[in-house]
Amino acid sequence: MDLFSYQYHKKNQSDQPLAIRMRPKHIDQLVGQQHIIGSGKLLKRMIEADRLSSMIFYGPPGTGKTTLAQLIANESKATFISLHAVTTSVKEVRQVTEAARERLHFNQERTILFIDEIHRFNRAQQDSLLKDIEEGSILFIGATTENPFVTINSALLSRVRLFELAPLTPIELQTILERAITDEEQGIGHLHVSLTDEAWEHILLHSGGDSRRALQTLELAALTTPADQEGKRLLNLEIIEDSMQQKAVRYDRAGDQHYDTISAFIKSMRGSDPDAALYYLAKMLKAGEDPLFIARRIVIQAAEDVGMADPRALLIATAAAQAVQFVGLPEAQIPMAEAVVYLATAPKSNSVYEGINKAMQTVAEENLGMVPHHLRDTHFKGKSEQAKKEEYQYPHNYPRAYVQQQYLPDEHIDKTFYHPSDHGYEQRIQQFLSWMRE
Repeated sequence: MDLFSYQYHKKNQSDQPLAIRMRPKHIDQLVGQQHIIGSGKLLKRMIEADRLSSMIFYGPPGTGKTTLAQLIANESKATFISLHAVTTSVKEVRQVTEAARERLHFNQERTILFIDEIHRFNRAQQDSLLKDIEEGSILFIGATTENPFVTINSALLSRVRLFELAPLTPIELQTILERAITDEEQGIGHLHVSLTDEAWEHILLHSGGDSRRALQTLELAALTTPADQEGKRLLNLEIIEDSMQQKAVRYDRAGDQHYDTISAFIKSMRGSDPDAALYYLAKMLKAGEDPLFIARRIVIQAAEDVGMADPRALLIATAAAQAVQFVGLPEAQIPMAEAVVYLATAPKSNSVYEGINKAMQTVAEENLGMVPHHLRDTHFKGKSEQAKKEEYQYPHNYPRAYVQQQYLPDEHIDKTFYHPSDHGYEQRIQQFLSWMRE
């Protein structure tokens, strides 16, 4: 490389974002994810033995998915081709796989095909990979921030290994940032940057385990802070807060955050924690989640987890759902919040939920039996004489509108599907059922 080429190369590198420049060059330099690349772990053994199979990395942004794929390419003896799902067509994928087959046939050389944001491929695009993965003409590595069990075809999932990457811990983020601060070649060591304790705490706690976000904040803060007389740059809390700006609500309505947040929302109401339930409600509304989707979950929650322990819960939940349609946001957040607090603090019973599930299972798996004769319709012509002989006893003709008679088919006469709890209103139901059975 001549002097001109070297200077151009250095200039080109300096134009890249700090997060790109600080990517490790060797697998042992990767920070975090020791549960999959630590000593003796499966992925580490696969890389060291160069016995790789197709795989998908999934996890939050900035956890090292793309970096890990590039490190595998560096360690492997295979040709590495990188594509981005957003800008890649089926035709381009087929051109790559055809070239990979020729490379393997004529040169006995493997090809690693890395596709970032693989969840953005539609079904046809994902299916275009299956044959070459199956035949081994490509080693496929996909990266996604979404839950692969939701966004990736089952056919593709069956042909790959899944590795989940975790958000980086504050200690791991600090290691990465300290490397950038001291590295004069790839990092910002030449800027002589230091951070106050408050600035360190803020950047580590508010980066959300995202190394890219942390490095971007550090770089922006360093480049926009003038040096003192000694050429040093001290980054305080105000500078870091200003560089980071408002913390974004990480939430993708089509992906993991959608499913994780709604799950936490439901479980918080079920667990009788109104504060957590309100927090997740606010998070979803702030992120632009469909309020009708949330309202439907509130209605289901009322029936499934509160149930007959407080029958009014379903009325309040339904009223909140109607308010969403009638009033709209932002005002509808108030009746939604009211319903959420009511459900979270109401007595809980899933007896109705369990009862209908048991009844559905019985109907699906066991002999249905016949409706008892005295319960059958006797109005239409040709009704059996047996049905007419066995008289139906009208409950309202008896004290407390109850008379003992058979309602279930003979095959299920001893079955009980509904077992009321002793919570809330179900105590009264339990007393009534006990009186009837006596």
